[in-house]
Amino acid sequence: MNMPCPRIEPAAWRAGLLAALAAGALCSSSSSAEPTPPAAFYVPENPHYTIVDSVRDSLRFTLTRTLKADDRGRLVSISSFVNPEGEVMGWHDFGNLEGPGWAANAVGGAWEIHRWGALMRDAARQSNALAILDHVLEGGFLDEETGFIRGYRETTTGRFCLNYKHRSDWFCPGSMAKVAFQLLGFARDLGDTPRAARLRTQAVRCAAWIARHVDAVPNGWFPRRTLPDGKVCRRSPEGGNDAFWQTSADGLFIVQLQAALTDQGLADYRDALRRKTAVFMRAGGIFGSINHDTYDPRENVAYSVAFRTLLLAARVLHDPALRTFAYDTCLAGLDRFKMCEDRNGVATRGLLYMEDSWDTSYLWENAEAALACFEAAADTRPHDRARSRVFERDGLTILRAAAKHHHGPHGFLTEGVDWNNHVGQQHHIRQAKYGDIQYTEPFLNNQHIAEPTLFYLQHLALRSTRNGQTQWHDLEGNRLLTLP
Repeated sequence: MNMPCPRIEPAAWRAGLLAALAAGALCSSSSSAEPTPPAAFYVPENPHYTIVDSVRDSLRFTLTRTLKADDRGRLVSISSFVNPEGEVMGWHDFGNLEGPGWAANAVGGAWEIHRWGALMRDAARQSNALAILDHVLEGGFLDEETGFIRGYRETTTGRFCLNYKHRSDWFCPGSMAKVAFQLLGFARDLGDTPRAARLRTQAVRCAAWIARHVDAVPNGWFPRRTLPDGKVCRRSPEGGNDAFWQTSADGLFIVQLQAALTDQGLADYRDALRRKTAVFMRAGGIFGSINHDTYDPRENVAYSVAFRTLLLAARVLHDPALRTFAYDTCLAGLDRFKMCEDRNGVATRGLLYMEDSWDTSYLWENAEAALACFEAAADTRPHDRARSRVFERDGLTILRAAAKHHHGPHGFLTEGVDWNNHVGQQHHIRQAKYGDIQYTEPFLNNQHIAEPTLFYLQHLALRSTRNGQTQWHDLEGNRLLTLP
């Protein structure tokens, strides 16, 4: 059922190029555009609804349907789980939660909105993003003395909690590190400002808290969950034993934070990076579920996060073996999840399913895969143009496929494409047996496509200026964006 589709390697891709050229299959939008590749893991761009249009809709949904102002004018998410009208789904674990943690993702979502506002020269959008960030800064989530970050607040009671079950008996230190990494990235965009200084300080102290308090596990990796004091927790959120308590890829976010701090000269975690990446490589990779409510030894987003993290660590450590492992094991590992056809009448071609035990295709994981592909394309472009184009096309394919799954008038992007009815048709749009889920997480599944799309426009797209206008085109010559 979940057979991976063949990867288009550079030699095969070039052969397809020659065949397409011979057939005259050039993209109509540009005389210099490349021909359509062989049919496999590929979706063409829709010129009437591009990947940029898709992002605009997703951000419109977040900003117009899922936020409210508090008494100080800061913007607060009404819920981490809503329907296409932006109505709170309070029956769900995420329904009455907001904050920077995992699926709530307020910092990451605000950062994406701010960066998009910068690209579009939209000061109002950037102001909204800062109002979301300031809610996290001033709303009680951050302990600025210790560096600890509380992930959630109940919207119904105002009570803070450490996990998505509305409790504080455990939390995921990797996911806390991810928030700190997002704060660090946001700080870089804000430049030399007091707000940026606070974000950097919080990131430094959060990493230090993890280094001091989070116990190692027997295999040398990080625990998936800990008690509030950092001691290892082996239990699942449901109360049983978690088989992946020491083999979750969530720990990669700690490595990512340490590598970023080292790269920016804010701390020196080179020894820790060497130790943990060695553990990861000796294990052949640790790809157990990152999502807090899933249990599988191989989750697609684990491979994406592993590639991005190890590529950064390889640069920091000047370690070519680590870089090779990132490509040959982590990025290549995504191939098994690719869907090369539409399944059960659902538009799944060009998407990745999540994992064998839960084969729905979720959109935040697909966005992360697109980002991994684009980072690989940018990394390989200087010395292997053909290989770079393969990665670039894969990333574009994922975003084009995701763009098919918006619903309603407000821009809503589904949280997942349930092509095999794993979730149940009562949760699908129009109660179709197979189809898109009628809920989403505004800052994550709905809008995480913004991050890879931004990366593409800034680092890979073809840019030209004429008559006072700047245009961005993809590698096939499709026009994605025009700005004055």
